[in-house]
Amino acid sequence: MSLYAIAPALPLHAAGKYVAGAYIVFVLVILIYVTIMAIRLGRTERALVELGRDIARREEAGGDAPGAPAELDLEGEAAHLSGASRGPGDSPL
Repeated sequence: MSLYAIAPALPLHAAGKYVAGAYIVFVLVILIYVTIMAIRLGRTERALVELGRDIARREEAGGDAPGAPAELDLEGEAAHLSGASRGPGDSPL
């Protein structure tokens, strides 16, 4: 058996700082990911509130605002926004 198979890659007393560094990088990547998702969630919630206000305004105005479609397909729009109607290989962007 060779010496490389028996000996560890680094002495155990020197490997600790690399393991700690790897954990720190891992936690930072997770925090960045969660931050990005929170920002996207906030934008989506604001867009939904704005859409709800637009629908309420249209209903108050009698439903037929100038330039507005005759009927709203909210279920189809919700499926489009959620990605339910996407096929395999379709990109959300």
